[in-house]
Amino acid sequence: MHRNIVITLVVSASALLGVAAAQQKPAGPLVEVFKSPTCGCCSKWVEHMRTNGFTVRTTDVNDLTEIKASRGVPDQVQSCHTSLVNGYVVEGHVPAADVHRLLKEKPAIAGIAVGGMPAGSPGMEFPGTKAQAYNVMSFDKAGKTSVFAKH
Repeated sequence: MHRNIVITLVVSASALLGVAAAQQKPAGPLVEVFKSPTCGCCSKWVEHMRTNGFTVRTTDVNDLTEIKASRGVPDQVQSCHTSLVNGYVVEGHVPAADVHRLLKEKPAIAGIAVGGMPAGSPGMEFPGTKAQAYNVMSFDKAGKTSVFAKH
């Protein structure tokens, strides 16, 4: 009799775990972020990406120069962190909506970037600071840039 109760409990628990797993959202695209270990705005951008459905893995690096160079990030669009997602480079404080658009449209480019650290971009929202207009730039392997989105 005890054996039957134990079997029933195990089957019930397994069924509940299966339902819980089915109800979880599937993991979003993986964004691999290379950032300074002391940069708070980079950490805020990571949270922005997670909130918007991405799975994020961070690697703290003291010098990002080699990562940016090896991924062909043009000097004029460099920022404080460099990310990789589905074969694309995402440089700086790019809004998650633009990354979703990039992954949906799959343009023939190397990546997208927000150069510098404009106030009001994701991760750069600070109380009392007026948001700046900024562009998300696309860039190709030759370093040619063009406007991908305006904010």
